[in-house]
Amino acid sequence: MTVTVATLGFPRIGPKRELKFALEQHWAGKSSEAELLDAAAALRTAAWARQQALGADWLPSNDFSLYDHVLDTSVMLGAIPQRYGVAEGEATLSTYFAMARGTTGATESCGHNHGAGQTALEMTKWFDTNYHYMVPELTAGQRLTLNASKIVAEYREAKALGLETRPVLLGPVTWLTLAKGRDVDPFDFLDEVLGLYAVVLSHLKHAGAEWVQIDEPCLVLDLNDIQRAALTRAYARLARSGPQLMLTTYFGALDDNLNLALSLPVAGLHVDLVRAPQQIDAVLAKAPATLLLSLGVIDGRNIWRADLDAILARVAPIAAKRDIILAPSCSLLHTPVDLALERKLDPEVVQWLAFAVQKVEELAILKRALNEGQASVQDALAQSAQAAAARRTSSRIHDPAVAERMRAITPDMLARKTPYGDRRQIQEAALPLPAYPTTTIGSFPQTGEVRHARAEHGRGNLDTVAYGRFLREETERAIRWQEEIGLDMLVHGEFERNDMVQYFGEQLSGFAFTVSGWVQSYGSRCVRPPILYGDVSRPKPMTVDWWLYAQSLTEKPVKGMLTGPVTILNWSFVRDDQPREASCRQIALAIRDEVVDLEAAGAQAIQIDEAALREGLPLRQRDWQHYLDWAVECFRLGASGVADATQIHTHMCYSEFNDILPSIGAMDADVLSIETARSQMELLAAFADYRYPNAIGPGVYDIHAPRVPTTDEMVTLMRLAGQHLPPRQLWVNPDCGLKTRKWEEVRPALVAMVEAARALRAA
Repeated sequence: MTVTVATLGFPRIGPKRELKFALEQHWAGKSSEAELLDAAAALRTAAWARQQALGADWLPSNDFSLYDHVLDTSVMLGAIPQRYGVAEGEATLSTYFAMARGTTGATESCGHNHGAGQTALEMTKWFDTNYHYMVPELTAGQRLTLNASKIVAEYREAKALGLETRPVLLGPVTWLTLAKGRDVDPFDFLDEVLGLYAVVLSHLKHAGAEWVQIDEPCLVLDLNDIQRAALTRAYARLARSGPQLMLTTYFGALDDNLNLALSLPVAGLHVDLVRAPQQIDAVLAKAPATLLLSLGVIDGRNIWRADLDAILARVAPIAAKRDIILAPSCSLLHTPVDLALERKLDPEVVQWLAFAVQKVEELAILKRALNEGQASVQDALAQSAQAAAARRTSSRIHDPAVAERMRAITPDMLARKTPYGDRRQIQEAALPLPAYPTTTIGSFPQTGEVRHARAEHGRGNLDTVAYGRFLREETERAIRWQEEIGLDMLVHGEFERNDMVQYFGEQLSGFAFTVSGWVQSYGSRCVRPPILYGDVSRPKPMTVDWWLYAQSLTEKPVKGMLTGPVTILNWSFVRDDQPREASCRQIALAIRDEVVDLEAAGAQAIQIDEAALREGLPLRQRDWQHYLDWAVECFRLGASGVADATQIHTHMCYSEFNDILPSIGAMDADVLSIETARSQMELLAAFADYRYPNAIGPGVYDIHAPRVPTTDEMVTLMRLAGQHLPPRQLWVNPDCGLKTRKWEEVRPALVAMVEAARALRAA
């Protein structure tokens, strides 16, 4: 029996975020389309060569994307909304970026004038990960048109380098599951979509591809009859279309979908044995001997070094009976590229970690151990065992004081003192605001000057006194400008913060931080998730001094700005040696300390962002309530230590909230701000049906696109909001923080937003 190694996808951004900088140069007009494409090709070539050198036998192609693989699939199928002003199915690069980022209204490089500009496709989280995808959009009567050049060209590109790859396609049923239909059910397009997929597969076969990896992560979800029938119909057709198919599932167990998956006429099946190790027995019991099994034994979503001895004990009996492929649980898109780039991490922590490069190395060690015997990799296995033992026994991980605080949590710490209706009257008396009060979500643009100053301070070229003076000047400018345009509740701008999670993690015990541990969030947006390796506590206040300084500059209220415990958890690489809810409660206690200190300093409003609460929802509905119970409890633990007069805000973005509204209500935040700009306030219908009682700020300004909305657009959106909720409940705000935007975009947009609020008050 033979064991081989596959990678299901490799990080696109490059070891040093080369893709990010190439994209932003192009968007700024500083490089041509050809230069961007050359940079992309160089990244693909380097990634293939590296994976092959590390020992991967099955290399992926078409796992690279200039923005998002779901968007790539939409373009491949010609699912391009008419508002982008192009001929049916036309797929230029500028159209692609218009779908991703919106348009500003100027004549685009595609030669089309978009009038006042067009909004981007909606964006939301990819299953329960931190990655964002662009939601496919389908309308009644729409015709799809094949644009298969990318996937075939990248296969041929690798072949010209002497590399045989296994092209990766997002499966048709998952794509339709993710799509949004406007006056149409996306599955009405099934036959049309399958016809196009069949042509793509035939093109790949003609180009020489023997295998195609076709990703259907929808198979780990609760499927309805339409989806089940679509899967059966899809693979009956696609299996006849060309190369052998490796049906790839990840992010969970097949469970009740196992029989369906095994009934599909495919040549191979990949299963996630990290998220769902328990499913291997059922898979082995039912999978025919002719089915090539790909076992996801290395964690593709976290950064912990694998226990190779434990994996060998599980897979050796399988490898003795059948050919298998060893692989990461999912694409390595979700992990940083290379641990070797880290120069400042504590060596004790480093020995516990593995990034994408190291994960492929681990797979190669496992392959050699199974094919040639464990003696052939004796030293590597010994190192793995030593690291696992060191992590289990490290005194840095467990803090008795944190354990004592956890035991001291009582029910009265989990709720505000009085119901919201009573609190609202108290808050209105303490904090008089006009109708349709205006605010922002927290951050203002992190300009090149701000980033440069932070970098120079980090390098030691700008001393702490000079850096602090610079930050205070930026903060004062932001406060004065907000006063000038007439915002009602101000923010300090967060110029001192590198990232909404990293900033807090750097001040909490139990976290470690990387220099080069970047992962893609969306497009060119990359983040460095903190590494939560041990027990969490707050040694000292984290934000109080900056809030005090900002509030000293103005008579208007300034919000204290915090990131919530669930978001800190979900946006970190989290320790896997205790339940996630235990780590979250530890973070909640630290945030509670900060909230109490902000109130004691005089803050009348404190925002605790929980942008990631919805994305942490388990994929199977049966597991939802347990997660929601502890997630809401953690938010309330962090937020409930204040008096009734203190207004608690929270913010959530780019998620579907309809199915968890009771839990959002149970959070009991005084003001909730959410993303609704791209969805034209559709989300508020559910809040109205639920009779959401607390105040809500539906975002009227899509900050993830460069276009500047007009006052009339925002008035229209708020009037749509007013059809669902009474004006007394409504705030006016952008849909997210403004950190990634430029001041020349932010200034006119917020001026227009304030004018919109004034127009609404005057109506």
